[in-house]
Amino acid sequence: MLKVGFIGAGTVGTALAVRLRERGYPVVAAASRSRGSAEKLAARVDGCGVCDTAQEVPGLAELVFITTPDDAIASVADQVDWPSGVRVLHCSGAHSVDILESATNGGAIAGAFHPLQTFASVDHAIGNIPGSTFGVEAEEPLLTELKDMATALEGRAVILKGGDKVLYHAAAVIACNYMVTLAKLATDLWQTFEVPVPEATQALLPLMQGTVNNLNNVGLPKCLTGPVARGDLGTIRKHLDALEAASPELLSAYRELGHHTIPIALAKGTIDEARAVELKNLFA
Repeated sequence: MLKVGFIGAGTVGTALAVRLRERGYPVVAAASRSRGSAEKLAARVDGCGVCDTAQEVPGLAELVFITTPDDAIASVADQVDWPSGVRVLHCSGAHSVDILESATNGGAIAGAFHPLQTFASVDHAIGNIPGSTFGVEAEEPLLTELKDMATALEGRAVILKGGDKVLYHAAAVIACNYMVTLAKLATDLWQTFEVPVPEATQALLPLMQGTVNNLNNVGLPKCLTGPVARGDLGTIRKHLDALEAASPELLSAYRELGHHTIPIALAKGTIDEARAVELKNLFA
């Protein structure tokens, strides 16, 4: 297997280094703006050495991950004199491989390998990687190497073009980050009847987890439940009236989400076109 190195030793880099080493990839080098961060990564990975500079990493590794914050990827790539033929990857969901142009100009082979996963800490990241999807952008033969890497990590690869990346990443934000936002809005409403946020969160989590289970086991659109799926105009009117009285700042979000739920209910077949029009008028 290709020898692997990391420039950037944060959550993503450390988690990938640990999992790749477990799957037989020799992780041989790590560098970071903070030497202490590189030392922490190396301490978790047998055989990984600590480099004082980014330039040292491609001298030791055949495949180099730049796992810095997105805004630093291009500048890191610019600072390294890349040996011809070395693979250099970034893990950004939003950027294409074009951000590594300075590396390819020097003869490196560029790619992107984005774990479609949420990483709250290093230990959580290590636990979440197996089973994840990886957004992969590369040309052959690197493309096949990255697909094999995704399989080795017990995941699967989705092949992306450069022009796909921004919307791919926006979809990830909607599915992941905005789920947290929705949970916050829901727990805020529970405070109107004096249930504190931690207790409200614990009460709502089984419902949210059940929804995720339904998405997985039943799939869209059949997994949709609730008043829009039933075409229950009376319940929705009550919601709108109560929100206007108790939390008017949430009205627009509730209406917008309801509007986008109507096509799902139509696809499920639990409402007809006439009821869909009534729902649209109610949410307007």
